[in-house]
Amino acid sequence: HERRYELMGMTMDSQNQEVWIGVDVGTTGVRAIAYTAEGVSVSSSEAFYPLLTPHPDWAEESALQIYEAVEEVVKKTAAQLRYKNKELSGIALSTVMHSFAGLDENKEPLMDMQTWADSRSAGIVRDMKKDPDLCRKFYERTGCPIHASYPLAKIIWLKTYQPDLFGQMKYVGSLKDYIFYNLTGEWVIDKSTASTSGMYNERTLSWDDEILAYAGISKEYMPPVVSTTYSHALSDVAAAKLGLPKGLPVVIGATDGVLVNVGIGAVNPGQLSCTIGTSGALRMLTKEPKTDPKMRTWCYNLVDDVWVAGGAINNGGMILRWVRDKICHYGGNTLESLDIDPYDLMTMKAEHVEAGADGLICLPHFTGERAPYWNSELRGMFFGFSLNHSRSHMIRAVMEGICYCLNSVMVALKEFGPVEDIRVSGSFTKSQLWLQILSDVLNEPITLPDNSEGAAFGAAVLGFISSGKLKSIADTAELVHAKKVYTPQAGNAETYKELYSIFEQLYDNLLPQFTAITAYQKKL
Repeated sequence: HERRYELMGMTMDSQNQEVWIGVDVGTTGVRAIAYTAEGVSVSSSEAFYPLLTPHPDWAEESALQIYEAVEEVVKKTAAQLRYKNKELSGIALSTVMHSFAGLDENKEPLMDMQTWADSRSAGIVRDMKKDPDLCRKFYERTGCPIHASYPLAKIIWLKTYQPDLFGQMKYVGSLKDYIFYNLTGEWVIDKSTASTSGMYNERTLSWDDEILAYAGISKEYMPPVVSTTYSHALSDVAAAKLGLPKGLPVVIGATDGVLVNVGIGAVNPGQLSCTIGTSGALRMLTKEPKTDPKMRTWCYNLVDDVWVAGGAINNGGMILRWVRDKICHYGGNTLESLDIDPYDLMTMKAEHVEAGADGLICLPHFTGERAPYWNSELRGMFFGFSLNHSRSHMIRAVMEGICYCLNSVMVALKEFGPVEDIRVSGSFTKSQLWLQILSDVLNEPITLPDNSEGAAFGAAVLGFISSGKLKSIADTAELVHAKKVYTPQAGNAETYKELYSIFEQLYDNLLPQFTAITAYQKKL
């Protein structure tokens, strides 16, 4: 890669290393991290933006505000490279899944962008589910269960409840194509993001005409679909604003969920990644699109010949945060002034409770649930309270309940093939107790990697593949090693097997009551 960029004083460093910036656009913030092909982070920057909730069940963001945050972090990270005498080879993108905004004829958003967390279209989904054959047909073609998080339902909601805006819409936009268009001037979408829309046929590898027609649109509304390693030159306008060389390659990249696998080295068939952050997910790599006869899992593209089957749960660390603030009252500055991490204190309290929380079970469906139930009308509950239970039991029951949710996804994934290796990432990896609970609940060894880089590194890897520096994502397997392996403790695993059975029965037996209480809450 001998091209020299003299602008900003960027020159080749003595080792002739390629450096790519991976841009990870998340739900409430964006990170730009510059990496070498060996996975070494050279510089980084981050910025934040608000999640807007103007009405119950709405969760929106300003696409322009997010793009300006992307500009800010890319500019800062590139400036740090210049000070370190490193040449920037290109920019590669990772974005959060399932975003939607209608665009006008100039490809400007007509509205704030609906995020994955927006569930205003739950009523649309309820109506669609009255036709099980339709739901199954759409799922088997797209790999996306019928759910309010997917753009398909969001578009139908717009057509139904805001017909004037729907009529003004000339194009269907997502965060990824909007950012790529502003950086390069070309309006396309990557196969990974397309496969998370509920409208992309994973068998024919094209937009599905019947599903688009069902939503009231056609292929003319949709961006052309390209590979996740597709590259286009940075536009002159964007280059000037960012202070970067004209013609710098921008790789469109993939979605954050599937790129996490690359960042933790789970890149071979049978390898799983398990993440608990605000939400949670379990993902398995496969060689072709996989759908589940019971429609419990989704399947999205990573690179041309690699797909990711899995399930995301809505309720992860956010429920532990709720316990922190509403049950333990550990918010505020009191603990901070004593230099005590509230989560460390909560973990310490939970450690004093036996596995199974003395029969207290938490269903952590506070915000409805995605996999494996795909039901926005679920709500949270604690089951089995007795007088001997305390806050400590509640903390442990929440940790266990989130792991039960992931186990329900694992049950489905095991039907796709043997589990070779489970690698973990996300904020929960700071808690040794939570990692041990997960291993016990899944009854599988889990590996904590030494280098959990996540989606930003995954995006940068797609940049290196695009430039020819790396041949495939499998080249990253040797970059990540095991820091610690947690193995199931036999007695605990037996306890959790018994309680997980009750956990499942609670869901199955209380469906009418969940629907009724959700309807009541919506009237408030």
